[in-house]
Amino acid sequence: MGRHRRASNSTMRRNSVIALTGLVPAGLITAASSAGAAEYLPFMASESTTEQSEPVVETPRPLASETDAQPVAAAEAPVALAAAIQAPQPAIAPTPELPTSLMASPIAIPTVNVSAYKNAEQILTAELPSCGISWTVIAGIGRVESTHANNGKADDAGELFEPILGPRLDGSLAGNNVIADTDGGALDGDPHFDRAVGPMQFLPETWNHYHADGNGDGISDPQNLYDAALATGKYLCDGGLDLRDLGQTTKAILRYNNSMAYVANVLAWSTGYATGIVPTSDELPRIH
Repeated sequence: MGRHRRASNSTMRRNSVIALTGLVPAGLITAASSAGAAEYLPFMASESTTEQSEPVVETPRPLASETDAQPVAAAEAPVALAAAIQAPQPAIAPTPELPTSLMASPIAIPTVNVSAYKNAEQILTAELPSCGISWTVIAGIGRVESTHANNGKADDAGELFEPILGPRLDGSLAGNNVIADTDGGALDGDPHFDRAVGPMQFLPETWNHYHADGNGDGISDPQNLYDAALATGKYLCDGGLDLRDLGQTTKAILRYNNSMAYVANVLAWSTGYATGIVPTSDELPRIH
């Protein structure tokens, strides 16, 4: 995950979950509900039934421990975000229909990605309703980590056409921790140093802790959209967090990347997906 820490020692069950939440990123009110909850999702149905964004893969930097996942210095947090956290959170209209290609709009989410994010929410809602996270938060992380798998480059089952790998964490890039290999290169192909893997950019050690089978094929694969989206939800919900609360949502996202700028970006995109409004540049501070 983009600059996130190593996995915690939580004993949370493998399949955990997601409902809907209210979040407040910089200057925008995030949705507390998502439309289409009853729509057809391929892995949840019963047998009877313009500005083009450049692909981005965030470089990971794990946090030292669970207690370290706290907001960074106030100077790093956008002023608008800090003010918005104190704002009331009124009810929000249902999620609008979004464009499906980033070629058409930066607020777009490819169809297969939307299906994977909503599938994760439905599974988690059934298994851990106390978490209260919306699919739009998972989508916000997917947008920041890999621009929705480079604009939906995956088949209908969520299998990526090409694997997504972050930079080798050998200390050669400024701002990245050195992370020696933790999985013998099984997930990232590097037996010496770790690399973040998949559209949600999990470090191998973290994936092996939170791995999930989102599409029910019996395989947990970080390079599969459905599996990665469900594992992301499990990671965010871990520790008994209630993501209907903005402070706990912020804490959860900081696990992914210990940066308030990162939190602002994720929540801005989450708000955008809930409202159909493209975030402004000042709501998307640069992530260092």
